[in-house]
Amino acid sequence: MSEAPPHVTTLAERWIEARARRDAAAADALRDELAAEGWRVRDAAGGFELVAAAPFTVWPTVGSIPDAAEGRIAGHPAAPESAAGHPVSPESAAGDSASPESATEHSASPEPAAGRPTPPEPGTGRAGLDRDAPIPDRDASADERHVEAAAEPGRRPEGLDAVDAERVADKEAAPEQKPEGAELVGRVDDLEGHPERTVSSQLLWDASLSVSRLDESITPPAVAERPRSVRPTVTVALLVDGWPDDLRECVRALVARTDAKIMALDLGDVDGAGRALHELAEEFPRRVEAWHVAETPHWRGGTAEWGESRDKLLSLDTSDVHVVMETSTILEGDAITPLLDALGDDDVVAAGWKGVNPRADGQEWGDAEPGEVRGLLGDLLAVRRDAALAAGGFPTGARYYRNADLEFSLALPGTLIALGRDLPVRQERHRGYHDVDPGYRDTESRRTYDRVLRLLRTP
Repeated sequence: MSEAPPHVTTLAERWIEARARRDAAAADALRDELAAEGWRVRDAAGGFELVAAAPFTVWPTVGSIPDAAEGRIAGHPAAPESAAGHPVSPESAAGDSASPESATEHSASPEPAAGRPTPPEPGTGRAGLDRDAPIPDRDASADERHVEAAAEPGRRPEGLDAVDAERVADKEAAPEQKPEGAELVGRVDDLEGHPERTVSSQLLWDASLSVSRLDESITPPAVAERPRSVRPTVTVALLVDGWPDDLRECVRALVARTDAKIMALDLGDVDGAGRALHELAEEFPRRVEAWHVAETPHWRGGTAEWGESRDKLLSLDTSDVHVVMETSTILEGDAITPLLDALGDDDVVAAGWKGVNPRADGQEWGDAEPGEVRGLLGDLLAVRRDAALAAGGFPTGARYYRNADLEFSLALPGTLIALGRDLPVRQERHRGYHDVDPGYRDTESRRTYDRVLRLLRTP
């Protein structure tokens, strides 16, 4: 239990009592009082736990974060309120809701750097596979501006070009001078009695002012350049489930070596990783968008599942290309641009770092050479966002990452490309595999792999 002032501890004890007698209104009111004091209360073995309020907004669950399609604008949704009109308390995923307002969006200008490619280190993976300024409106027509010039000698109306302005000035200085082009229909002194000539002369005069001088050489128009293709927008999506030092190294490399937007979802501020994410979002304005939930990862005994969390990041994203990345993956150069280039082929729906192919028995998978592959792993994977959404997003039944990234890529309707060692990437210790309880890891991996086998057998 945190060292809280005695009156705060008393409020927490009263909160426990209210919950024990199932008095939800009293419990909510006490929780709000604690929040006003700068503390959050949550259930713990043998009683309660008090923690100092986080310096950022915490949503109660992954599912409580509004999707981009639900009216979220630039990462700033409206905060839901309790029935009493107070923001919902942010710290308890199991039973108590959190105080959601808007997540903060931050950014910074990237400083591109180059790095030498490093062959990926083998890790562990699948069953039988080892891996780890607006333009102002025109306020007058061209004819109106010429009228203004004639009415006010010496004044050059806005929008009148230099040639026209000079011509107007010449006309004011020598009104007896013949209008250019009059000789085409007759002399000025020969217009009397010929109204059609007068009209024609006036039309030529007007045209000479608004278009160009008839006696000037006409420059042929330059051949229009072929329009350059618009570069797709891209977001790198990170799940933050602990290990703040890994997160810092991963994000700093992304900021230094790419211009991609970074969106990260913090699950429960494990080991202070959520606070590290908050600091990164403040350090790099408009580059890092941070979301925080009170739920902790399922593999840590919490309720936040990998598939649901990844799917939420996809639904929050509005970019053309969505990049799945692990915080153990570190860029040593711009590895995002080659992935985007690979997506330039209309048939390619996803491109990634590590590709795998099923072995002959259909039960195990092996590392694939660069090129077209059957499956991609989620260490670093870029996918067309519209295709990912059309395929149903990430497998929401997957509680743990292992094999779930493979399941996701198998469901995509199109060609998958792996770039392999051609990418300037390295992988640090994959803690999501090595630092997880082996029993949990094997159980959940097998559970997901059963779905992978069904996908393989589907024509």
